Amino acid sequence: MEEKEVILTQEGYNKLEEQLNFLKTTRRTEIAERIKVARGFGDLSENSEYDEAKNAQQENEQEIADLEAKIRNAKVIDEKEIDLETVQIGNIVKVRDLEFDEDITYTIVGSTEVNLAENKISNESPLGKALLGEKKGKVIEVNAPAGVIKYKILAIKK
Repeated sequence: MEEKEVILTQEGYNKLEEQLNFLKTTRRTEIAERIKVARGFGDLSENSEYDEAKNAQQENEQEIADLEAKIRNAKVIDEKEIDLETVQIGNIVKVRDLEFDEDITYTIVGSTEVNLAENKISNESPLGKALLGEKKGKVIEVNAPAGVIKYKILAIKK
């Protein structure tokens, strides 16, 4: 199976590395301690604490493998290559929702870094796809479950 390229900002790449380091060090140590304590309870065949700790260990190792694959396939966006003429991954884009006449600012990121609470949207989302490659002043249409939504691009920043 061919692994998919993971597009990341430098900040997103650094967060993945920090998370991987945490899982490999702190989390592994915590789980190993839980397994050690659970073994002390005796018969492993009926020891739910041991089973839970082993399951946590398996989940942690799977998460480590997933993060390692993302890091291995990462393409970090070079901020020097991001221009302010057209919308690209890494840009901060201010748009006006023409129906509700309200301004919203989004950061366009790869799918791994999506965080709706911080208005970080994926380049693969309907709005992200519609914004990519467009210029300031352009009105775009986005097909959403509620129908077509029109946005005007007000500003493009880094």
